[in-house]
Amino acid sequence: MKYEAVIGLEVHVHLKTKTKAFCGCSTEFGNDPNTQVCPVCLGFPGSLPVLNKLAFDYAIKVGLALNCKVSNFTKFDRKNYFYPDLPKNYQISQYDLPISNQGFLDTEIEGKIKRIGITRVHLEEDAGKLIHKDNASLVDYNRAGVPLLEIVSEPEINSPLEAHEYLTSLKSILEYLEVSDCDMEKGSLRCDANVSIRELGTKALGTKTELKNMNSFKGVKEALEYEIQRQSELLDRGEKIIQETRLWNTKLMQSETMRTKEGAQDYRYFPEPDLPPFLISNEKIESIKRSIPELPAEKLLRFIKDYGLLEYDAKILTLSKKNADYAEKCLNAYKKENKKMVANFLIGPMLQEANARNLEIAGLLEPDKLIELIGFAESEQISNLTAKAVLTEMIDTKKSAALIIKEKGLMQISDSSLLDEKINEAIKENPKSVQDFKSGKSNALMFLVGQIMKKTAGKANPKIVQDLLKRRLENE
Repeated sequence: MKYEAVIGLEVHVHLKTKTKAFCGCSTEFGNDPNTQVCPVCLGFPGSLPVLNKLAFDYAIKVGLALNCKVSNFTKFDRKNYFYPDLPKNYQISQYDLPISNQGFLDTEIEGKIKRIGITRVHLEEDAGKLIHKDNASLVDYNRAGVPLLEIVSEPEINSPLEAHEYLTSLKSILEYLEVSDCDMEKGSLRCDANVSIRELGTKALGTKTELKNMNSFKGVKEALEYEIQRQSELLDRGEKIIQETRLWNTKLMQSETMRTKEGAQDYRYFPEPDLPPFLISNEKIESIKRSIPELPAEKLLRFIKDYGLLEYDAKILTLSKKNADYAEKCLNAYKKENKKMVANFLIGPMLQEANARNLEIAGLLEPDKLIELIGFAESEQISNLTAKAVLTEMIDTKKSAALIIKEKGLMQISDSSLLDEKINEAIKENPKSVQDFKSGKSNALMFLVGQIMKKTAGKANPKIVQDLLKRRLENE
């Protein structure tokens, strides 16, 4: 490969507060346009902002969780620009003295840990939302003033895959902290990417472009792949890359020019005159640090140590806080020492059901009901295949495993005396397969097992059938 990508990500996160960053308007999503506004968030003359304490504390908590240095002295600034969704014509943000900076996030990339630097974590207010119609654009200011946390990475990401894994790890931490719902469909988590390329082995940074309008982590990965390829082709033709902001077109799967890229000087930052600087005491920092829960990396190691899970299984189960909490309840409800069967069910049938329903496994079934089902499969009263079908019906009908198995007559036949008759029938009806087995063709045995399973409508215990059949044929 001739070029190396250099990527920095700017992640914007809606903080889960009931009111906006600088006023008492609701942050509830989905209400009628322009019904959650007031003179403060609309920027009427004479209105004054008051900082949301919970949003401020959440910003400190995220900074600490990302190994940042929290500033004892911080202030807010005005970022000046004109756009229809910005009612004040400036955004209250932070510039030279953010709440925290100089952090890092360790991310697993193809089995290896890569440390990606966090430049800064700062608090600001969101803008409104433009709604484009055929011949007009409308603006909804309900979102204007919602507390927004911006998390800026160092330009230390070198591939679309690394960007995807970094975002996945970051989202997981934010969910564990319970500071945001991180719902990309609602716009609670948004990502912009700065990307440039340079020849392999060189240190100087190339001309960067900023990518916007990526509404999923998969979209970020696809947009970066396209943009890296576009820039590579430009350089190969001897053309220059223009510093600009580009939109990702999800229909055409390509990036398109939006505007030439502004620099910090274009925003004319200056200290916000209506808010004082804020002092953050070391005692407050320590207090917030103590409130940070067990994070994904710590929980993963504990699942491996306490429950004997494989790293692969533990990683899947701990990625989401809701799923991790649910998995732990299931693991504790299962009283046997070896928890492998529970893990298999959680990352197998349960995860398949969750994905099919666009839900998390935590919302499917009570832990005790799942453990009851696992008990039937483990004792071989039903087969694993039957257990999957029973699980689907349990989720759909809310019935217990025992009731479904009884109503449908799904209990597996393990009694050798009941199976002998079907074994005899299969042997008489398939003399060629019997002879093939005796002449050393092992596949013939499985064919006969299949015939017996058909005769019992799938209720026979296949392991017991195989053992009985093999014993019978070897002794004849």
